[in-house]
Amino acid sequence: MSAEENAPALLAPTPLASIARRMGFIAAGWIIVLLLGGGIALERALTSQVEANFDEQLEYQLTAMITAAEVDPFGDVFFERNLGNQAFLEPNSGLYWQISGEGFDPWPSRSLWDRTLELRGENSGNDRDPEHFDSEVHYYNSDQFDGEPMRIAERMVILPGSETRWTFAVASATEQMDDQVQLVRSILIWSFAALGLGLFVMALLQIRYGLSPLRRVRVAIQKLRSTGENRITDRLPIEVQPLVEEVNALLQHTEQQAEEARTHAGNLAHALKTPLTVLTNAATARAPDLNEAVFRETRTMQRHVDHHLARARAVGRRAVGQARTDVRQSAEAVRRAVERLYPEGRLDVAGSKDAMVAIERQDLDEILGNLIENAAKYGGGSVFVTLDHEPGSPMCRIWVEDDGVGIPEKERLRIFDRGARLDTGKPGTGLGLAIVRDVAEIYGGSVTLGESEDLGGLLVELRLPRA
Repeated sequence: MSAEENAPALLAPTPLASIARRMGFIAAGWIIVLLLGGGIALERALTSQVEANFDEQLEYQLTAMITAAEVDPFGDVFFERNLGNQAFLEPNSGLYWQISGEGFDPWPSRSLWDRTLELRGENSGNDRDPEHFDSEVHYYNSDQFDGEPMRIAERMVILPGSETRWTFAVASATEQMDDQVQLVRSILIWSFAALGLGLFVMALLQIRYGLSPLRRVRVAIQKLRSTGENRITDRLPIEVQPLVEEVNALLQHTEQQAEEARTHAGNLAHALKTPLTVLTNAATARAPDLNEAVFRETRTMQRHVDHHLARARAVGRRAVGQARTDVRQSAEAVRRAVERLYPEGRLDVAGSKDAMVAIERQDLDEILGNLIENAAKYGGGSVFVTLDHEPGSPMCRIWVEDDGVGIPEKERLRIFDRGARLDTGKPGTGLGLAIVRDVAEIYGGSVTLGESEDLGGLLVELRLPRA
């Protein structure tokens, strides 16, 4: 498969190329992370609260047992009043109590029937360490009854009138607590699922509403293409306005480029019309000086073509983007080239070594080449090029001086016309200064002529925008 066939696949947008999808993935990620973390934390807090309430009920029953317990003359424990909870009297009700003491058989509640609680405390029952005393209530889970997990609360007490360390224990099946925990978890899961779905839907609506100005920009651009308008005039939010301004600037720049192209084409056609008419008339009349006319008019056409090509190249390169060119490097390169053409002359380049201008290197070389070559050709042999020393200025200034006869002040404007020459004794097309002026103006610069105070000849001051 060729590279051209692969190109559409390579340029196909990825799933995350859409801003809406990207924002949706981010919103979904944060919603899931936050709700999951918050749900887990809330579930643990509520579950702990349910378990704490369950333990409080066990402690309440245990305290009621201890306060109602008495010791009879034979040393046995009995309750001076009824505990008041009917579940202790119903066999296998799920709520049990038991009292154990050293030298006494365990006394279970009627709800235990023929069973006995196996207490986990190290010092409960007949294995009690006489030096140890558990005065605080402690809780633990027990699975000693098949299919009936329990939670046990136990505490060691010495009753009045007895020296025996009695262990009071209350056990309750955890089925009710487990049901409450499952109910809490179910409510949390469905609540957070509904909340997450609602948040995600709201995020999608927010994304759609927030990105609607971009769709309006697209519609406005489509409107430009269908109606032929050259500006986006719709009122849009301030966040999108910079994009609209850039699009309008691009449209203006494109329109300016097209207008310049039409102007160049019209000017070139108009400039070539007269030489072509002269050649056509001379050929039709079979004029005796036809050869001379052809030579003269073709040179004229060549000058026009060179001039407009130079402008077209500068305009095209300016449209590419903001350029940065080192002025000293360009000037030194031109100096070396001109020195090979005029080895007997003296060319010096002085001034800033860090000056940068916003112009393409080829165009700067062409400008400086025309100026320095003209100074070497028409001057007396000495050419000074001075670069700007003021980096804070928005424009970079370049001075080119020679020791020639200069240009009279009244001729300094006309010399920029295409084909204008003051010294016809030396070869040339008369386009050098015209090209310099046009290219400099394309980049927002300017060129002026004056008289050199040091050398006495022509002084050319070139101003170009600093990069």
